[in-house]
Amino acid sequence: MANVCDCCGRGRVTGNSVSHSNRHTRRTWGINLQNVKVDVGCNESRRMKICTKCLRSGRVRRAV
Repeated sequence: MANVCDCCGRGRVTGNSVSHSNRHTRRTWGINLQNVKVDVGCNESRRMKICTKCLRSGRVRRAV
């Protein structure tokens, strides 16, 4: 699956787009993924797809 955060596992969400006349059509919402170099440990860094929620909350430590 391409659009999934490597840290928390969040992905696409599906639901309905509701028009003014109350018609329902299916649609998807994607998360904001960024390609980031992350410190994995033991002086090792790896490129991962991380959502901005994990970046803001500090769950992931960026490599310098």
